[in-house]
Amino acid sequence: MAGLLHLHSTLLPSASLLRQRGGAQAVPRRRRACRVEAKIREIFMPALSSTMTEGKIVAWNAAEGDRLAKGDPVVVVESDKADMDVETFHDGFLAAVLVPAGESAPVGSAIALLAESEEEIPLARSQAANFSSSAAASPPAPQETVAQETSPAPPPPAPVAVSAPALPSPATQGGARVVASPYAKKLAKELSVDLFAVSGSGPGGRVVAKDVEAAAAAPKKAAPEPAARPDVPLGSTAPFTTMQGAVSKNMVESLAVPAFRVGYTITTDALDVLYKKIKAKGVTMTALLAKATAMALVQHPVVNSSCRDGQSFTYNSSINIAVAVAIDGGLITPVLQDADKLDIYSLSRKWKELVDKARAKQLQPQEYNSGTFTLSNLGMFGVDRFDAILPPGTGAIMAVGSSQPTVVGTKDGRIGIKSQMQVNVTADHRVIYGSDLAAFLQTLSKIIEDPKDLTF
Repeated sequence: MAGLLHLHSTLLPSASLLRQRGGAQAVPRRRRACRVEAKIREIFMPALSSTMTEGKIVAWNAAEGDRLAKGDPVVVVESDKADMDVETFHDGFLAAVLVPAGESAPVGSAIALLAESEEEIPLARSQAANFSSSAAASPPAPQETVAQETSPAPPPPAPVAVSAPALPSPATQGGARVVASPYAKKLAKELSVDLFAVSGSGPGGRVVAKDVEAAAAAPKKAAPEPAARPDVPLGSTAPFTTMQGAVSKNMVESLAVPAFRVGYTITTDALDVLYKKIKAKGVTMTALLAKATAMALVQHPVVNSSCRDGQSFTYNSSINIAVAVAIDGGLITPVLQDADKLDIYSLSRKWKELVDKARAKQLQPQEYNSGTFTLSNLGMFGVDRFDAILPPGTGAIMAVGSSQPTVVGTKDGRIGIKSQMQVNVTADHRVIYGSDLAAFLQTLSKIIEDPKDLTF
């Protein structure tokens, strides 16, 4: 569900009422004066997640002067984890854009003005000019009430023409990002259309569904020689994206947690055999590992616990396995909620859905911030072992390496070859101790080495 814009109404008193307030000896009228008010609402930057402190405007779906109906998606905002279409709460006209596409604003600050009627657009644009001039002239000050009851407000200045909206930018920004509507991204995936090759016709050069459909219907050209997409020039400095900033903040916070690490070797021959049997049914190795981990956590709830205030810890009632996924411009952890209760086939379908949404930057907050235990798997890249950094607010994260043929000694004294993988768990030592992790890893090893229960 798209986010909802926060709006604040500014009511402007009529000129007759101002005249009454202006003189101390005004004679009261017998009839109540008719109060005519212009309603101009400030559109605020919404908080799309509990960790979001500022948002970046990806694209405006409407241009200044456009009529908007309640529930219309008016702007696309990049939070620390996802791009979200944000809807308006009220009918009206988008009178003035205060924060253009490509720029950021703190949560709760005004990003646009919404006029209730078309006649009020010039007055709103006059206020927008005042926003810009006051922001440039002085540092931010506490917000004051626009209409004061104790002193007369000056008459509104003549309408000031605001600068024209920014020219449409290409859908590909910096050679690495496509600005597209959520439906256009989904449609491009279904029609196998490369969004990097599509010219956007939406506001700010945004790719919309009709652009994707037109690209899919266009005659296919002979494939040129593959060329590397332009990279950032060497020696240049690039600011963090919103997502990279959030990752950086979380990693720095994790340094305050007294963490320790425990490694374990697990034989995967039986798991590999099971995977080959059920892979054709859509089961992924990630889902198998998540299921095995969840089953082990049922028996070791302290490893699924978390400490957030440094004075107590919580035995989480649900086992929600977060799995780290690298996406364009950052890292995100889609969450398989209640992983211990879902069968392996449902878990695999859910995982595919989450990955698709993550790569389209369309995850909802509860789909990436509700994890109680995290998996980070680099085994598919041939990495045999590594350590993972503990995400703030969770008790443990497990780094999974690749499964590799290994020469081992058998129980009867002979030499054999078995497939084995290394797992390293990083845990919060305020809550979880070495013996807790050792017992958990022993249980996990038994489940993986005899995985018959994973398919029930």
